Amino acid sequence: MLHVDLSQLAGGTLQEKFDREITRVIDNMQDPNTPFGEKRKITINISFVQNEMRDDAKIEISLNSKLAGVISAKTNFAMGKDLKSGEVVVNEYGKQIPGQMSFSDLGQKEEGNKVTPIQQPRKLGTN
Repeated sequence: MLHVDLSQLAGGTLQEKFDREITRVIDNMQDPNTPFGEKRKITINISFVQNEMRDDAKIEISLNSKLAGVISAKTNFAMGKDLKSGEVVVNEYGKQIPGQMSFSDLGQKEEGNKVTPIQQPRKLGTN
């Protein structure tokens, strides 16, 4: 039986490529922006092509990895038109009901001694 030390194959290139790919996989697994349960893979391909005389062969080594994708970010927008200006108004909301105000959406408007909260709509393309 033939014994091939894979760490020495192609002058250590296979080992070098594997070390690079395993580092990418581990980094991807540690990234909190990727799903924890998704499989990651490293595929090692070793191709052999011999000559007609069968006394020589070319060997090609390639590695590729399948990493987990980045988790998408989701949000919601309530949209409408400002009836006075006709401009599109957009308000981003998360877990709250559209149209419901949150403390971060509130400004304050003074009316005499009374402080009244007001919603601050944003125009499309502004923060």
